[in-house]
Amino acid sequence: MQRRAFLGVAGAAAGLLAAPNVLRAQAPVTLNGASQFNDEHVFNRTMKRFQDLVVQYYGRPVNFVMHNNSSLGLEKQFFEYMSAGRAVDFAIVSPAHMSTFSRAAPYIDAPFLFRDLAHWNQVLDADLFKPVADEVERRARVSLIGYAGGGVRNIFSNRPARTMAELRGLRVRVQGAPIWSRTFQAIGMAPQVIAYNEVYNAIQNNVIEAGENEAAGVEQMRFYEVGPNLIMTEHAITIRPLCFSVQTMQRLPRELQEAIRRAGREAGTFGRQTESSEDSQKIAALEQAGRLRRVAFTERAQMNAAVQPVMAAYAREIDAEQIHNRIASLTS
Repeated sequence: MQRRAFLGVAGAAAGLLAAPNVLRAQAPVTLNGASQFNDEHVFNRTMKRFQDLVVQYYGRPVNFVMHNNSSLGLEKQFFEYMSAGRAVDFAIVSPAHMSTFSRAAPYIDAPFLFRDLAHWNQVLDADLFKPVADEVERRARVSLIGYAGGGVRNIFSNRPARTMAELRGLRVRVQGAPIWSRTFQAIGMAPQVIAYNEVYNAIQNNVIEAGENEAAGVEQMRFYEVGPNLIMTEHAITIRPLCFSVQTMQRLPRELQEAIRRAGREAGTFGRQTESSEDSQKIAALEQAGRLRRVAFTERAQMNAAVQPVMAAYAREIDAEQIHNRIASLTS
């Protein structure tokens, strides 16, 4: 009798000791996101849509914690954290920050890659960047679960230009990736690599005459004050992958993994549609306010023809020739 009582007490105690583990197993998963911006930015709104869709498709509670306004660093750090499986589980990151793991990653965001928004959307819908995404996932342990972006980049300048001849010799700030300097040189401009936060003063002091950016950047950095002529070259359309840590993903229930991948694809589409539509609205608002002048560029076809040999050579250099050819073959 005493032995049975002892076993009963021991069993009850063991049950109580095990109960916290059961409760922990049933507790909602917590996922950490990061952004350089505040909640109003389109990247943050895209990640909010991602969170809502994850909960909807998973059908159970999931806790999300957003670290905004660069509180955990910049996109480069976000990607490193996700790769290491700590601090950040998901974030939107420029492909330039993936080059350590994939030479082809910056190609996703290269200039003169897309003819127009329709072509850009067609490339993304066809998932032509899957080989690059697979390499990033294999080597960096970060999944590209969706593609946001959509800002069309044009040249803001202190002088107008409507033709290739008028662009010749234009001292324009470009990003540091070699393909940017090569393509702008092929057009006849004089590209210079300058830190983004120094562009305003560089134009003001006549170090350069122009820069290139999407409308959101022109507005936020007030580039229209020193470069009021927006030359509509439409030379690039941004792509910003929504990334998720593979190490985090592998720790999650299979149903939640499926919800995350589905939500990532749809949130990326939402981000592209939102940013591309707001891009044109921002230009119109700045123009109506008299802050910039939209300058029609009449020789975009000639400009594109001049840079395509450079783009093809670059694709061969980074082992992305097959992707490049498939992108070029699509008709929008």
